[in-house]
Amino acid sequence: MLTPELAEKIISEVRKYLDEDIIMVNTDGIIIASTDRGRIGQFHEGAQIASRQREKLVITAESQVQLQGVKPGINLPVFFQQEVIGVIGLTGNPVDVSPFGEIIRKMTELLISESHFAEQYDWQLRALEGFLFDWLQKKDWDAAFFERAKILNISLDAPRQMVIVEYKQPHEYVGREIWSHLFAWPRKQDQDFILRWGNNRIVLLLDASDCIGADMRGKIQQFFQFLEASLGTALSAGVGKAVAPDHLIDSYRQAERALKVATSEGELVFDEDLTLEMILDDLSPQTKAEFVSKTIGPLLAEEELTQTVKELFHQNNSLKNTAEALHIHINTLHYRLKKVKDITGLSTTNLQQLLILYLALTIAEENTK
Repeated sequence: MLTPELAEKIISEVRKYLDEDIIMVNTDGIIIASTDRGRIGQFHEGAQIASRQREKLVITAESQVQLQGVKPGINLPVFFQQEVIGVIGLTGNPVDVSPFGEIIRKMTELLISESHFAEQYDWQLRALEGFLFDWLQKKDWDAAFFERAKILNISLDAPRQMVIVEYKQPHEYVGREIWSHLFAWPRKQDQDFILRWGNNRIVLLLDASDCIGADMRGKIQQFFQFLEASLGTALSAGVGKAVAPDHLIDSYRQAERALKVATSEGELVFDEDLTLEMILDDLSPQTKAEFVSKTIGPLLAEEELTQTVKELFHQNNSLKNTAEALHIHINTLHYRLKKVKDITGLSTTNLQQLLILYLALTIAEENTK
């Protein structure tokens, strides 16, 4: 409970308000932290007595001679859940330092309590992350798996829907205070879980029992907006479909697929809205690479022509709008498109060839992100 690291942190905090030397001692009477680092590891008989008697011990100049390893001052037992877990000592004239004693003890106990609950909080997060990882991997649920779910208060009966959110900063960016704020999301239900997922992702595991269709979509959109406001950074997110709990991996894969499409900042994509992306996602990387090489491989070296075709698609195949967007004459646009045909054999006036161009450029762009 009272580790040397925590003891050092406590002394650092207390030192902000007192100039006197301070020590933290474990229940065996060993000094584990001190403003005088030379005392660390030494035995302190006064602290041992204070720990056993569960009450403040004043050390005078006279008792300094009688007790081992002590200096004049006061020793205060520190309690957690009604048990003594250590002693904090203030060195100095007992008359001068005693008025601060109870305040310092309460401050120390608050710091220890905060540290304990922070550890419990981190354990809960790690346990949830580990359970979700196993949930996505397991095909057969054994008794141990059900027991872990029970301990974590996770229902394995409710249908589930996955949301994967990606942000730019590493996971250290999302501190404990922000996590506490996220867990207080007003629409979060008992069986909704918000988890860290890797260095720059957050997963929302939703209970899809009571909220369906447009209501669920609205809830997810609200969560995305809430997360944007809470983190204060650009996000993108993918949403899988609601599935039976034993098919959670399907919703997770759908959310990942939607997240790939949500490439622009601030974009939320639902897998159920995807069309062409579903087909592209099923193609192997080798097939995609071969398709691009066969169709537009040589064109990719011509940046001006590539950007021209991309803009043509962006302008919904309107020559007039494309020329205006590129700030070129329409004849220049025709010349460039002819060069594209010369290089690739694909004409933008032939529907089938136009589709091939579009697919090839889409795949090539996907591979460069």
